Amino acid sequence: MSTPHAIVAGGLGVIGRNLVTYLADTLGWRVTAISRRSPDFDTKATYVSADLLDETAAARALAEAGPFTHAFYAAYQEHDDPRTQVEANLTMLQSFVKGVEAASPDLERVVLYEGAKYYGAHLGAFSTPAHEDDPRVMPPMFYYDQEDWLTGYAEGKSWDRVVLRPDVVCGFAIGNPMNLSMVIAVYAAICKELGLPLRFPGTATCYGKLAQVTDATQLAQGSAWAATEAPKGEYNLTNGDIFRWNHLWKRIARHLDMDPGEPMTISLAEMMADKGPLWDSIREKYGLVDVPFEKLAAWGFGDFIFNCDWDVVSSTTRIRQAGFGTTVDSSAMFLKLIDEFRERKVIP
Repeated sequence: MSTPHAIVAGGLGVIGRNLVTYLADTLGWRVTAISRRSPDFDTKATYVSADLLDETAAARALAEAGPFTHAFYAAYQEHDDPRTQVEANLTMLQSFVKGVEAASPDLERVVLYEGAKYYGAHLGAFSTPAHEDDPRVMPPMFYYDQEDWLTGYAEGKSWDRVVLRPDVVCGFAIGNPMNLSMVIAVYAAICKELGLPLRFPGTATCYGKLAQVTDATQLAQGSAWAATEAPKGEYNLTNGDIFRWNHLWKRIARHLDMDPGEPMTISLAEMMADKGPLWDSIREKYGLVDVPFEKLAAWGFGDFIFNCDWDVVSSTTRIRQAGFGTTVDSSAMFLKLIDEFRERKVIP
């Protein structure tokens, strides 16, 4: 049996980086990754630059790097305007899939990543636990456009597609601020340096609600399963447990030898806006890696998560029944990642 050759779009994001590492270094796959930056770590994978908004340029780059057996689409562009966000993210997926297909006569499967926003988690309270066949919410929502296009495009082809819906992916990635574990770690480091308690920065209501996350390593393992073993379809993929912030937050504080204090609702985006100089001094004081403060953590993302005054829970029954049944203790995951950030000198 020949070695699979995976192509990963978004190869340095929190999903892509951990997926590339798992496929190349653990499973021994041949891996090509697309990213706008070069990797800052040792890997057996090959990284190439390709503008997925330019279909011609993307096709040229993919033809040179191919052929591929499996494709993973984890790229994403943030835009404030919802219509622009739909157009950009749909265009990138189309360029990627068309280019991969043209370069790969033996392509087997495309794996697309979505999230709990599919169920309206960003809009307010929704039916929980969310199931894969729950009705959609009011668009615009680029997940819908991407999924519908990919489903239609794959019809009648020799390859098929699987959709994975993780939620709040946490893992090690530098320079990719959409990572809740990094938001918490950097926020804690700043609080500690200022002699402040580690107060939960969201609402008191959110503090007591049920929440979920997805370990990037768990997602990488599930992605390999989705690419090679899963029946085609859509699957929620989270850690398989749920937690309340009022329990987890105190455990994180104890781990960092900090007083959790009481919740105090603040805007992280506003309060962290002037903390760049403070972080520079922290970095110099403790000999941390040189990452620009604005690339460390997405404070607005943290504000969104910590102000969800409703339960956010996805059912993982379907994926377990289909054959992927591993689970991760989310509390232990956060503590392990914080330790890793420390060991790698990202935080003190």
